[in-house]
Amino acid sequence: MSQLNNTPNQGPLSSIDEWEDDLLVRYPDADAIAAGRDTEAYRDYENNLKDTVREFYRLQHINQTYDFVLQKKDQYLKFDKKEMSVWDAFDFLNQLVDDSDPDTDLDQLQHLLQTSEAIRGDGRPDWMVLTGLFHDLGKVLCLFGEPQWAVVGDSYPVGCAFSDKIVFSEYFELNKDHHDPRYNTKYGVYEPNCGLDNVHMTWGHDEYIYHMMKPYLPEPALYMLRYHSFYPQHRENAYSHLMTAHDHQLFKAVNQFNPYDLYSKSPTPPNWKELRPYYEDLVAKYLPSTLKF
Repeated sequence: MSQLNNTPNQGPLSSIDEWEDDLLVRYPDADAIAAGRDTEAYRDYENNLKDTVREFYRLQHINQTYDFVLQKKDQYLKFDKKEMSVWDAFDFLNQLVDDSDPDTDLDQLQHLLQTSEAIRGDGRPDWMVLTGLFHDLGKVLCLFGEPQWAVVGDSYPVGCAFSDKIVFSEYFELNKDHHDPRYNTKYGVYEPNCGLDNVHMTWGHDEYIYHMMKPYLPEPALYMLRYHSFYPQHRENAYSHLMTAHDHQLFKAVNQFNPYDLYSKSPTPPNWKELRPYYEDLVAKYLPSTLKF
């Protein structure tokens, strides 16, 4: 089992968080959570377009097919890989410490705590605080040997035509589904306004943690988990033809959540010793003593 995800066979990014760095280049505007902060200064790169990010999306767009997603769901949604307490799971995730992030030397748990603490500081419901804490836990897929393009990246439906609003959409020409008449029409295997719960999304940390948390968290939290990387919809409105009125209503929760994830990083680490009793009680309120991965 790999301890880090920056080995040559894992993909072009120096770390999976380089994808999130690119998001701040593409989407530098912030909602109220970022008010008064210089969000443009969060990332200091010489070039806005990084070859590593382009190569990452080339691989994602070639390999994320309808059959691939179904195979990964069958592989992982049995949740038979590992059983851990929540805190052991965070220790496991912390094997993905990111040495390339120019903003912070914090480990994965500390970044998630900054997200959840920003949410808590604004007086949001406690289930949303817990969502902030858990939203990236699915990145443990890297530690199960998954390549970067099957863990992070903008998410979008498979089984229907790929939208030209998806970043680097030109690479879909190399995806076999792009040439398959079952999957390359506007609706593909779906029906108009069938609802996103009937749609297969690209495989990655969002989809994984969404399914893991389905028994435990309320529906708005599940939308935050599953769709926080679905930029082609909540930024480009590219898949409304698959959505119901209920989906559109719940996407208000996604839009509320995302700025906390994008703009809450700070070089000052959270005081885990002080925070731990609160989070232990919060986790115990919603989750069992162990989780199956």
